[in-house]
Amino acid sequence: MDESSQPIAAAWFERADEDLKVVRHLLAQGFGHFTAASLLQQAVERYLKGYLLSTGWALKKTHDLEQLITEAISRDADFRPFLEVCRQLTEYYTETRYPPIVNSDLTPEEVEASLQHAERLIELIVRKSASTG
Repeated sequence: MDESSQPIAAAWFERADEDLKVVRHLLAQGFGHFTAASLLQQAVERYLKGYLLSTGWALKKTHDLEQLITEAISRDADFRPFLEVCRQLTEYYTETRYPPIVNSDLTPEEVEASLQHAERLIELIVRKSASTG
């Protein structure tokens, strides 16, 4: 990441961190797992967009994490193991935003498991961003 892209990525990461704090709080309180799932998707989206922007990617208006992780994989194959969790989180986006259309049986345990996978992805993004900065 060159110096001019550092503030851009940092701004995206800062917003994502706020989302993650709320996700962790909701799960710890034992309620709001649909909201937690939605915010988890949003946090990963923001982290991926911050990383991609730091690589010179032109911002695209999308909430599809599979599309974003595919962009990341095209830049660094280390992102490949996170394709499936990004697919799952994109499903959460649809399930939580369109309840009359999608009848979801999403459980708090599934959201917690996805959070653990997402945290590993975020650690990779932060590490890759720091190593190029």
